[in-house]
Amino acid sequence: MPPRSLASLAHALTASPDLDGALIALGECLAELDRGASVALIHYDARRDMLRERLTPVGAQVVRTSMETTFDHLPEPVRSRIQAGGPFLDVTDRSADYARLCGFAAALDGGVLALRGLRVEGHLGAVLALYEPRKIFGTRTTERIAPAVALFDLAYARISERDAREEAVRTLEDVTQRVHGEYVRKLSVLEAELREVRNTPREVTAFNSAEAVALQADAARAQEEMRRAGRKAELAEQQLASAVGQLEQAHIELHRRSEALRQRTRTLYLVDRALSLDAETTDARTLVDALLALVGDDMQAQRCSLMLRAPEPDHLYLAAARGIAPNIVEGMRIRIGEGVAGRVAAAREPLLVQDVREAAQHPLLRDQYFTTGSFISFPLVYHEELVGVLNLTNRAQRGIYTEEDVERVRLLGLVISLIASRNSLPQALLETLHAR
Repeated sequence: MPPRSLASLAHALTASPDLDGALIALGECLAELDRGASVALIHYDARRDMLRERLTPVGAQVVRTSMETTFDHLPEPVRSRIQAGGPFLDVTDRSADYARLCGFAAALDGGVLALRGLRVEGHLGAVLALYEPRKIFGTRTTERIAPAVALFDLAYARISERDAREEAVRTLEDVTQRVHGEYVRKLSVLEAELREVRNTPREVTAFNSAEAVALQADAARAQEEMRRAGRKAELAEQQLASAVGQLEQAHIELHRRSEALRQRTRTLYLVDRALSLDAETTDARTLVDALLALVGDDMQAQRCSLMLRAPEPDHLYLAAARGIAPNIVEGMRIRIGEGVAGRVAAAREPLLVQDVREAAQHPLLRDQYFTTGSFISFPLVYHEELVGVLNLTNRAQRGIYTEEDVERVRLLGLVISLIASRNSLPQALLETLHAR
């Protein structure tokens, strides 16, 4: 997949206001990979256990077709794996039959149907069906489009949660208006009855004792009904306040999940960009500088360095750096086990420091250029072999690194370790340093 396709799809899914827009974006991405393949989203009704509606992207619009097909048309092993979610499941033995069931026109030379379950809040919400022509050579379309489908899965969950929240708000508003209207109507009736009782002329000769007792009983009942109506109104207000609180919590959770989706999309873009640099660049110096700039910009580190394994036993050398003191030059050696970077290399465990006094012995931090009390030192290990150490500090706006930042560096560090090992960067970069 071209790098721009994954990045543009991530942007389109993030900005899409509804499910149709997200499905159209996925269809365009599939058309770039295989114009002979087709994709459809089938809504699943859990209450009736039926596949009820089929959504197919056709150009810039989505065609909706009613299905009303029971889910048990699929065999039990297929159903259980679809309900569990995860990657595409091939239906190779009866692809033609199930392709017609899903609304696809069978290819003349045969085709392969793949199904994937999309889950929302731990339950199956829809089935994504992809039908591609059968190939003898080349990579399957389901494998090539897997990253795009993973992004679409996240966007589908986000859009489904938003639609559910809006539906809950509409239902709550309807119930509140209905209860309030009933309360106002009953209160008006009781007030009218009370006014009628109060305005009745009090002629001693007009009432006997029995009528007076009955009138007092009616007034008491009217007051009791008014009290009960007031109590119901108070309960309705309490329920409304509780519902508002729940909606606020749902909004906070939705914002958290949207932020998590944005972070995942950003990480996928960075991984894709790093692999693209590896594929496009053959110069070791250019590749190392580009990888360091990529992770430094993502972590907002104004000061960062990459140390690689030196040919001398138990030593690291400074391969690339940004923002460090002028007296520290590329190629300088650090013994493994000494200083912060050396201890991280020896232990092969990442180190998160939020107070610079804990790392006063680090040789790259003993100067006036250190402006924040937090840094990350992360070991680069590939197949249990030490590749180097990545150091990040001086976060923009004097920010503090957290455990979540360490997890983001973990994935980027694995990619850098893979690229460095595959291209023998420690040896190739030393040759360029000696050639200067």
